Amino acid sequence: MIRFIITALFLLIFFIISIPLMLIELIIGLFNKDLQKKSSLAIVSGAFRIVAFLCGVKLTVKGEENVPKDEAVLYIGNHLSYFDVVLTYPRVPRPTGYIAKKEFLKIPFLSWWMLFLDCLFMDRSDVKQSAQIIFDAIDKIKSGISICIYPEGTRNKNEETLQEFHKGSFKPAQRTNCPIVPMVVTHTRDIFENHLPFIKSHNVVLEYLPPVRYNELSKEDQKQVHEYFRNMIQEAYTRNLNEE
Repeated sequence: MIRFIITALFLLIFFIISIPLMLIELIIGLFNKDLQKKSSLAIVSGAFRIVAFLCGVKLTVKGEENVPKDEAVLYIGNHLSYFDVVLTYPRVPRPTGYIAKKEFLKIPFLSWWMLFLDCLFMDRSDVKQSAQIIFDAIDKIKSGISICIYPEGTRNKNEETLQEFHKGSFKPAQRTNCPIVPMVVTHTRDIFENHLPFIKSHNVVLEYLPPVRYNELSKEDQKQVHEYFRNMIQEAYTRNLNEE
């Protein structure tokens, strides 16, 4: 419970100081949008690193050299916990927007930072709006902003098998042929979700697999692109689980 209280206090303090920081970011954005994106990313990444430290997360990162640094990419990965974002966001080498559920728009301060960071908010109950978000993601990648999407659509409570991947999640890569970077996380649920409201220190493995471009896939794999990457991530996920 002590970790939870300390982390909650830090977040409260961060949200309070976010008010002047956001005003500064707005002013920066009037003159230099790129600088605003970079500075917002640095601020939020720093806050996430502190949260991970306070929660006692012991992170092992594999394959980070697989992440391209000179162009926008589409990150796709399995989704277990809110900590998936906390641990992966500080490692992105360039401005990156995450696709999140629309409910995050109701959270003050957090949603404002997410908007600064080019995040997109999807209404999973609205097919038309969901399709528009995918088109918005395509536009962001074309403008040089990476996008992260969790093809499972929601956090997975089964820690052995991945949920089905949504094929539409790969449209941004299909339309732009940007590199697809698979991310694999293990044991992030053990930090918080598995024993609410307690936060417990735990070892977490984050692995980046080699990037793949859509046009490099065979015709058959392109037709079943969601299954192709689901199988790839499942294999790495099972391997990392067994290494514990």
